[in-house]
Amino acid sequence: MSLQTVSRVMNKEPNVRPVVQERVLAAVAKLGYVPSLAARRMGGSRSFLLMALNDKERTIEGWRSGEGTDWVDQMLMGGMLKCETHGYRMIFELVDTGSEHVEREVTAAISALHPDGVILTPPHSDNPVITGLLSKLGLPFARIGSVATGDGFSISMDDGKAAEFATRRLLELGHTRVAFITGSDQYVLSGARLDGYREAMRSSIGGLDEALIGRGDFSYESAVDAMETLLALPSPPTAVVASNDRMALAALRTAEKHGLSVPQDLSVISFDNTPLARFADMSSVVQPIAEMTSTAADLLIRFKSGVPELPDSSVVAFDFVERGSTAAKGAG
Repeated sequence: MSLQTVSRVMNKEPNVRPVVQERVLAAVAKLGYVPSLAARRMGGSRSFLLMALNDKERTIEGWRSGEGTDWVDQMLMGGMLKCETHGYRMIFELVDTGSEHVEREVTAAISALHPDGVILTPPHSDNPVITGLLSKLGLPFARIGSVATGDGFSISMDDGKAAEFATRRLLELGHTRVAFITGSDQYVLSGARLDGYREAMRSSIGGLDEALIGRGDFSYESAVDAMETLLALPSPPTAVVASNDRMALAALRTAEKHGLSVPQDLSVISFDNTPLARFADMSSVVQPIAEMTSTAADLLIRFKSGVPELPDSSVVAFDFVERGSTAAKGAG
């Protein structure tokens, strides 16, 4: 058996007969062989590294707040476990997407690591400076949470459909005054979720009332302000969908401050289903973060391995968990 064949099996390249693959893997297991990443990088055009970029400001803010956000944990788990099955490693880098030096920061990271591909998370996924740079360099990349056309693999959960589902759930429970608190305009998915809410409300008995849309930016404070405005309406909402768990908690706490009980007086649905939602017993849209990152890693590795006809866009199914923050209108 040639060294080239063994190398192809170890690097999980296509077009290796199953019987040959089994023989190589059996020998590897018997010998306890562990491939050297450094040697593999020297031996060919691949680095066997993927680089994942996350937003610096929001990541640090989430860690410092200690509010139970596990977005990064889920992303790392999905990407790293998929990389492990292909003999790859994933490196996590923080970049401030709003910085005027973002192109320089990304270029420096690429020069230092020489990754085989890059995973972009929101809002990097739709940052034309970053995506344009990667396209110019000819470096494969995957855009999580992005449905925009263009270069790179697009992986999303269909945020519009998820928001529409959450809104319709509240309508099914008899609520006609359903409010929505948006996320940051920096994120394309925020607009998609708002579109989904509007779609559900337009076809409802009460119709769409734009006054029921509160403007948030994913922060707790922005949702408090939005909720104060919503509760001051002549006909305030009896239910609300918030674009992340932190804002949903803010809506819940603001309602309680006004003497309202959840879910008896106000039903609340959140997005993401982080530990914050679980601890607060909030109904939530489950964002499949680990699955999306795993899909992104898989596509990049297969592309680098020469697998043909990979999908330009992939949609990973969202889920929904109903907890104690939602109830039929007038219940209790």
